[in-house]
Amino acid sequence: MAVQKLYAGAKLRELRGRLSLTQKAFAEKLGVSLPYLNQMENNNRPVSTAGVLGLAQEFGFDVTELQSGDEARLVGDMREALADPVFTGPAPALADMRLAASNAPALARAFLDLHAAYRQTHERLASLDEALGREDARLQPSPWEEVRDFFHYCDNYIDAVDRSAERFADRKNPDETVAAAAIRTLKSHGITVTLAEAADVRRYDPASRALSISRYASEATQSFQLLLQLALVTQGPLLEATLDLARFQSDEARSIAKVGLANYFAGAALMPYQAFLSAAEATRHDLEVLAKRFGASLEQVAHRLSTLQRPGAKGIPFFFVRVDQAGTITKRHSATTLQFARYGGACPLWNVHQAFELPGQFLRQLAETPDGARYFCLARDVSKSGGAYNAPTRRYAIGLGCEVKHAPALVYADHLDISAAEAYAPIGISCRICERRNCHQRSVPPLERQLRVDPDRRGLLPYQLD
Repeated sequence: MAVQKLYAGAKLRELRGRLSLTQKAFAEKLGVSLPYLNQMENNNRPVSTAGVLGLAQEFGFDVTELQSGDEARLVGDMREALADPVFTGPAPALADMRLAASNAPALARAFLDLHAAYRQTHERLASLDEALGREDARLQPSPWEEVRDFFHYCDNYIDAVDRSAERFADRKNPDETVAAAAIRTLKSHGITVTLAEAADVRRYDPASRALSISRYASEATQSFQLLLQLALVTQGPLLEATLDLARFQSDEARSIAKVGLANYFAGAALMPYQAFLSAAEATRHDLEVLAKRFGASLEQVAHRLSTLQRPGAKGIPFFFVRVDQAGTITKRHSATTLQFARYGGACPLWNVHQAFELPGQFLRQLAETPDGARYFCLARDVSKSGGAYNAPTRRYAIGLGCEVKHAPALVYADHLDISAAEAYAPIGISCRICERRNCHQRSVPPLERQLRVDPDRRGLLPYQLD
């Protein structure tokens, strides 16, 4: 098998900038010539073996970070953005987009921010909300999208928060659960904790320093909410410092991100990194066993598996997604080359949509994307009861998966013939950027292809693609 060459010019330039080194000094420390470093930084040459060794030995740099998924994420996001009808000319070649993502990632992100701002303004006008006449009609991404992209490009792993949560879990008494440790810690801060018959899952009153958790919620939810409140009470400086580094454009985005970081702390404390990674490998990533062992829900376990990207101690790169019954993606993250649509729903051929039809079952799927990449996909429905007869039940489906080369490490892939080409279902990212010609579930034609309409012919689609 041919060895894949590694191009990481942007990361080399970023590292050199952080170290405040000239190219000459950086080249000397890496043990390469100045011209070769210049070529590596401009992606004209791959990173040499000497360069890799120099990064590890001189700077303690985790060289696996050179292969992070930022480029694949940027390319996927640019392809979807460029499929917008606002771009009337031919779409740039995929090779050009890859070149921009690898050589000029900051420029690529600026383009995505500009497109997101355009979409937001366009949607405001389309909904007749008089956006142009409002004082707050600013060209900026919505707070929710800004926070989503923050976690997306952090690889869904926040090192400082993750390690702080792990330290909290490690310090608990041997005979107490992490939820009991959270209650004890909250009480040490003068906060009373009660189980209440209330509609709110969690409610905290800063004035009376009283925290109530719904007794109707599941034990996993109760534990998670206790830990979330613990993060807000005890991890304030750490959360604020992380938010400062993120430089959000609005107070709303910063507030949403703070809750998101507290959620991250809660999941990391409930399932501490090293203990959870070891258990995941030992159980071959059996979600039900892990849920029982750590007192978590299936969704919490699946989400946590997608965050195991600590430098030097990485787990399997998973993608994780949650969709509602309308097919709308409500959570998404991918540590793999598979990227999800930023706008709209997921591919209807993906098994995550079938999970609603077969409640209580794990659905397995071997899937192949148009670029030839192959994945093992797992889907399961999850229901969130309101705890009472008249309370609504929220229904979602979760999807978890990885590149098929990791499938043998998953108990769910047992007895599947991953070598059979016919076993792989053809899936895409979004209809408008999917190049498959004869997909029977296509909702709209791809914007990068010319259409031919023959009134005397009807195949799977009412048009043909050139």
